Amino acid sequence: MPTLHRIGAIRICMYLNDHNPPHFHALLGNDAVQIKIADLTVLAGGLPPNALRSVLSWAADHRGLLATAWANYSE
Repeated sequence: MPTLHRIGAIRICMYLNDHNPPHFHALLGNDAVQIKIADLTVLAGGLPPNALRSVLSWAADHRGLLATAWANYSE
């Protein structure tokens, strides 16, 4: 699973050829969340509230990067 970015100890990742809808994973220790790129809704899992806020803030500013990565990894 390629790491696209790090926010402190949080890893923002995508699996190659992952299932739809387009989404990314955020991992922090044993916690993980899947977030839909289109509207930044949580699809599964969870993170501590402060970590989730950081991820969502970063993702809101980098949605284009996430969409491009999804297109490249889903080929």
